[in-house]
Amino acid sequence: MTLFDTTMFDRPRQASETAPPQSAKKARKEAARARARRGGLDERLLGPRPRHRKQHRTLFLSDIHLGTPGCKAELLLDFLRHNDADTIYLVGDIIDGWRIKRSWYWNAAHNAVVQELLRKSRKGATIIYVPGNHDEALRDYTGLNFGGVDVVGEAIHETADGRQFLVIHGDQFDSVVKYAKWLAHLGDRAYGMALALNNWLHEIRRFFGLSYWSLSAYLKNRVKNAVEYISSYEHAVARSARERGVDGVICGHIHHAEIRDFDGVLYCNDGDWVESCTALSEDETGALSLITWQTFSWDTELANGETEPADEDDALLVPTAA
Repeated sequence: MTLFDTTMFDRPRQASETAPPQSAKKARKEAARARARRGGLDERLLGPRPRHRKQHRTLFLSDIHLGTPGCKAELLLDFLRHNDADTIYLVGDIIDGWRIKRSWYWNAAHNAVVQELLRKSRKGATIIYVPGNHDEALRDYTGLNFGGVDVVGEAIHETADGRQFLVIHGDQFDSVVKYAKWLAHLGDRAYGMALALNNWLHEIRRFFGLSYWSLSAYLKNRVKNAVEYISSYEHAVARSARERGVDGVICGHIHHAEIRDFDGVLYCNDGDWVESCTALSEDETGALSLITWQTFSWDTELANGETEPADEDDALLVPTAA
């Protein structure tokens, strides 16, 4: 089975052997939508994609943690449907193997994220996967291509303005993960409990029309030891990039999105999709910026009084949840 083997997902059958191609295509889409609705995927994520999508030169995503209840897969899917890129880096912890080993969790939104990434690959985007510690099993397959996705241990990305950035997940700079893995697993369970509380609060806030807010991120930014850990991690990563002779580093791992200069080395952390819901973008000039996507597009459009034209022939086909 390949990394993203599409045969593992149920696919809709044609309504009739003799049905015209357009009718059969429509029937497949309707069947997929019905299954996705049963899997809990929001109806507004099943229709045509917006016609005017934001085009980036490069997007960097990490710490999605597919396979966990804390993953904000629907927000990520909404983001992916509104943003395209020539190159997409998946900077580790995309699939949470730690959690999947303990108990299986996978729904229609998680499937849809995988399918959307594969669709972008089919449409011509280059997708580069740098495994992290939660999907470390994939490190055994570096140098291979699975379904249009290149798996690499690390990468050197050259921006449009000629700068070179080391792209790594960053867990090698985490002393707990490196030297006390049992403690990392224990901390992961406690973190999962905090994220479960986040989900509960998120649903309440959505009911009142409020955007996503992360309790765990709020507490992490105010606990002295956590703040010191983040700071020491950032310095260690930047120091390693300087020793490698590159202009900067792009990483994830600590779920703390930031762009910061360390004595001439640009440290970029693209954040995560369990707390901050952020991505790192490079535009056509080589400029790097963080994108925060904590509100669904339809809520933003409603607040701004906008309507987005859609591609009528580009509706989402979503397989059922595994």
